[in-house]
Amino acid sequence: MIDTLRVFEDPAEMIREAAAEVARLASRTAARRGHFSVALAGGNTPRPLYEALARDHLDAIPWDRVHVFWGDERFVPHDDPRSNYRMAREALLSRVPIPSDQIHPMPTEGVTPEEAARAYEATLRRHFEGSRPRFDLALLGLGSDGHTASLFPGSPALRERRRWVAVALAPDEPRQRLTLTFPVFNHAGHVHFIAGGAGKAEALRCALDPEAKPERCPAAGIRPARGKRVWWLDRAIARGLPGRPHAPVNPREPLREHHGEADQR
Repeated sequence: MIDTLRVFEDPAEMIREAAAEVARLASRTAARRGHFSVALAGGNTPRPLYEALARDHLDAIPWDRVHVFWGDERFVPHDDPRSNYRMAREALLSRVPIPSDQIHPMPTEGVTPEEAARAYEATLRRHFEGSRPRFDLALLGLGSDGHTASLFPGSPALRERRRWVAVALAPDEPRQRLTLTFPVFNHAGHVHFIAGGAGKAEALRCALDPEAKPERCPAAGIRPARGKRVWWLDRAIARGLPGRPHAPVNPREPLREHHGEADQR
């Protein structure tokens, strides 16, 4: 697996460049394969990215060939302010010409969490024709405790190797969640993390440590077998990493692949 770290002085510039890279990947993939599949991240961190995709790349992305899924979801109605689907709909999906039948939210109403997990796995099986899902892109965030999607430290979902969708529980809330599992994320073609803030610096160091245990730092367990991990970072979170990653990159240079050290530009 190859890690690529992109560190920016300006978080707004980081979002602009990340959105441009997502747009390029979507356009290239759709042109080559006829479609593009993406698993969206939830929470507040990716909202500016989704807004930038809708605002700046409306005409660059072939939305009629994009299929949208979710990496995790809180088990709340889709109109609940805590819903990852609602956030993505407000920031992106309602603002771009994507066909409604190509938007695949996790079910959260009229079913139990276990039934919802089975139903979403069935959705994935239909779309990927029975084979393990291979998203062209999985977008992820990073929590200060090292969690990503709804894969939390110590969660039984971390040990799931057979199921593609699991029921999870955040340590600080009673409401259950749904999450894709390591076998799905690690089969993706590209995985892009969006992360920032000094409070997550230790979690980033752990996620990049090849010796880290996913039980303690779940983000360390996201290691695409045949894909790439790209980290979009601000200076605050990257400070202290080896290789002086706090030096801002030149965002107009192409992504540089490397093993374990940040771009120094």
